[in-house]
Amino acid sequence: MALPISTEELQPRAGEAGRPFVADLPGDHARLWAVGDSADGSRRARRLAGAIPDARELEAFLYLGDVYSDGSARDFLRNYEPLYGRLQEVTAPTPGNHEWDNRALGYVPYWSRVRGVPAPAWYAFRAAGWLVLSLNSEVPCQPGSAQHDWLSERLRACDEPCLAFWHRPRFSAGKHGDNPDVAPLWDAVRRRAPLVLSAHDHNLQRLKPIEGTVQIVAGAGGRSRYELTRSWRRFLPWPRPRPLARAHRTFEDPRLAFGNDTDDGVLRLDLRPGRIDLAFVATDGRVLDEASVTG
Repeated sequence: MALPISTEELQPRAGEAGRPFVADLPGDHARLWAVGDSADGSRRARRLAGAIPDARELEAFLYLGDVYSDGSARDFLRNYEPLYGRLQEVTAPTPGNHEWDNRALGYVPYWSRVRGVPAPAWYAFRAAGWLVLSLNSEVPCQPGSAQHDWLSERLRACDEPCLAFWHRPRFSAGKHGDNPDVAPLWDAVRRRAPLVLSAHDHNLQRLKPIEGTVQIVAGAGGRSRYELTRSWRRFLPWPRPRPLARAHRTFEDPRLAFGNDTDDGVLRLDLRPGRIDLAFVATDGRVLDEASVTG
């Protein structure tokens, strides 16, 4: 059962000295890595985590949500900490659907202890000329909500292009599909953010620009793999003639610029003013896909 959400709990907060939850990153270049749906204690997840360099070799690690199975204190201790504890000093998290209801026991105390600052439901920091926004797909985000009001004010107060991330993607060609309830987040950032990162579907996706914004899904963290929706399943009329279905079953969702549902992988990002270079990297180090966006 979901915990009630208080307005005080949702607001970004700072420590006693005004220290933010995640500090701005200095310099004109920042290397970030990102993945979600990984912290389940499995062998595959451990192998995937091993593909990410140590904290001294990157500026930030974006954990895109879901500590399995329920985001309890035990799950953080046994499933998250052994994989990503070595990166906690550079980690910027966002909560997933598997951990949000249990946040009072897992997410909030864990990240409050790690950061020494009360863990907010959303927050922002700067990196290499970009405003990086950690938003929350698990709480209300419609206009007039606390999150939407904060986001609108934050966007009005800065001129930088944005990189946004939250757990459940607005658009996905995977098992869970599109999430219309997070449309207010997408609508708020799409003119400022050429790139939005999410997880939730356990595969790798880079969608073609939608309203000028590229949706990335980086949920192949080792938990399991969800098959990408083939185009004939979604777009052909029902009932589907057998010969037609067989002929089209290898075609993927036409919105996909890249999709992979056979490899575990992590997203690597190189931020520079006005440009982000990105690559999906498999557990064995293979680069599966590369692209760039500008802002």
